Amino acid sequence: MAHGWRWDPCISHDGSEAESFASEYFLQTGRKALLIAGGGFDPRATQIAERLAAAGADAQALFIRENRPNPDSELTRRAEKNIEKLQTLLPSNDILAVEIFGADGAVVGGRNVTLGVSRYDLTEVTDVIVDISALSVGTAFPLIRLFVEQINRGKDPQNLHLFVSHDPNLDAQISSVASDVPGYVHGFKGGLTLDAASRAAKLWLPQLAMGRQQALSRVHDFVAPHDTCPILPFPARDPRLGDMLAEEYLAEFESGWSVDARDVVYADEQDPLHLYRTILRLDDLRKPVFRDAGGSILVLSPLGSKVMSLGALMAALERDLPVAYLESIGYDFDASADLASPTPHIIHVWLEGEVYPQPRPRLKKGHVP
Repeated sequence: MAHGWRWDPCISHDGSEAESFASEYFLQTGRKALLIAGGGFDPRATQIAERLAAAGADAQALFIRENRPNPDSELTRRAEKNIEKLQTLLPSNDILAVEIFGADGAVVGGRNVTLGVSRYDLTEVTDVIVDISALSVGTAFPLIRLFVEQINRGKDPQNLHLFVSHDPNLDAQISSVASDVPGYVHGFKGGLTLDAASRAAKLWLPQLAMGRQQALSRVHDFVAPHDTCPILPFPARDPRLGDMLAEEYLAEFESGWSVDARDVVYADEQDPLHLYRTILRLDDLRKPVFRDAGGSILVLSPLGSKVMSLGALMAALERDLPVAYLESIGYDFDASADLASPTPHIIHVWLEGEVYPQPRPRLKKGHVP
């Protein structure tokens, strides 16, 4: 807490510790959990539900179906199979269908999911669990923000947990088909809505991922940053991943984004808190430098690993940072990838709740330093 950061320290677990937490904590007397998870084609969609069911937790569920235009029939079949399994694992459940695009092509998924979930009765729920393993950023970020703001207003639930099943090999087998129009994730425009933002020095922090050059280039043009610091995973499960990404984005580094080696940000692929702290340090370092020149604002673009996107989410929540994003209109999935890893790497972040002493550092809103 020396920095006054909201999630420093933060209660989190990974690997076997996360497995143990999921199997023990939710069995405590008086615990009643609500699992919110994606009901899509991703094989990881069922893994957190499997652990809650195996532990015998008192849990109900809300499964979110992200509907996109003209879905692939094979992916639809896989999604329906996952939904059937999820409903079997947690029989007390509801399904919330969320249209990601409106009739005019506008991205409305974030708004739709928050409207749908806000109507859910949480009176008897002590712990909300959001499993982002099979949720898109455009859906997960607004959903999590909804609960964080409710808790900070003294409303239910008491506790908010985030889980993700990390499997880089599976990530490599799923590619997205990006839409044409970038924008800001619902609820994450940050200080850009203020007049002062027009004079602020914008630093863009894109999270690099294989095969996303075109999408990130569109986001770059949309953000129009003064400087760019790409985020590379290091350390990573594949020690060559950072080098491969740097090679893939070499043209963007040298021409479009004007990036050199000193501008690259490295973040632990399996630790969301590492990226969270790195972003806050950058924000703190820039404040005094640009205070008399219009201020500074960081713009995040988490298009890569779900684990690293959690770190970006936490920083965006704490500092009210804008999140620029290009929603996917569809996905391609390698047919040979029937199953996720039999031993997935589970990561848990206890984002809000009774485990933290009060008062806590407050969340900023609409401020350009």
